[in-house]
Amino acid sequence: MGQVVLICEKDEIEEMKNYYRKQVTDKNPPGSIFTAKTTGCSITAYRSGKVLFQGANCESEAEKWRVSDGKKQKPAGAGTTAKAKNTAKNTLPAGFNKLSVIGSDEVGTGDYFGPITVVAAYVKSENIPLLKELGVKDSKELNDEKIIAIAKVIKDVIPFSLMTLKNEKYNVVQQQAGMTQGKMKALLHNQAILNVLRKISPDKPDAVLIDQFVQPSTYFQHLKGQKEIAREDVYFSTKAEGIHLAVAAASILARYAFIQYIDKLSGSAGFPIPKGAGAHVDEAAAKLILQKGRQSLGQFVKLHFANTDKALALVQKKRRYHRK
Repeated sequence: MGQVVLICEKDEIEEMKNYYRKQVTDKNPPGSIFTAKTTGCSITAYRSGKVLFQGANCESEAEKWRVSDGKKQKPAGAGTTAKAKNTAKNTLPAGFNKLSVIGSDEVGTGDYFGPITVVAAYVKSENIPLLKELGVKDSKELNDEKIIAIAKVIKDVIPFSLMTLKNEKYNVVQQQAGMTQGKMKALLHNQAILNVLRKISPDKPDAVLIDQFVQPSTYFQHLKGQKEIAREDVYFSTKAEGIHLAVAAASILARYAFIQYIDKLSGSAGFPIPKGAGAHVDEAAAKLILQKGRQSLGQFVKLHFANTDKALALVQKKRRYHRK
């Protein structure tokens, strides 16, 4: 399991506790102040000042709190926003949910099997009532059947761009280039947004809203060196699916693409591929290794996840059992 440790002041830990207040658990290890669990990451803050981030998304979660340019980064709190370049107010314009917006979201970062899918979608103000009628909302509140049904309709209603980072490419850039998930996602979001801007040109959105996964300054740092970067009227917010339907629509389309890809992987594996990163995933990976060999894993999974070692341990256990 990946992990990152940061040293923080007491007031910073209090800020963290407030930021993660909705994800705080009641299980506190000795010497800890709080423990919280987000998707793909467990955060434990200790009285010593150490804050431990553990899990598949530990790097991207810790990046929200790292020191940058001599200043401690502070993520926008739930329901708050930060504008690109930190030059504007830290709140969205009045009536933001009624504006014409490009929303961007990703799926698959915490899943062992399958790719990362990022979608940017443009929702014009006049299409908002239609999307509401179609049932568009945060994809986390919808089951796969509903997501598929909604996605099949809205993909022909709104302009969007899908970016899929397949496992083979993911493992290459992670292992050989040492690229973090945070940078991968920043590159994918930026490209998806640029694609949509080109699709709708000469029209321009009132704003761009990205479901926040790192501080805006870190996001743009990840994009340094890119030939083109979408910067104009770009906003970031946690829980952005609830702020504008453009992000909710992007979330649904990204989830739909991820589900389709998992189905494709299931066909290649010869058995149903599970989602997530729990024990059931370890069992599926072990089965895949036994049937197709360890070298096949790179086409199906994110190799640096702790699930790889767990699956290999299960394989050894099964092989020892069959030798008896």
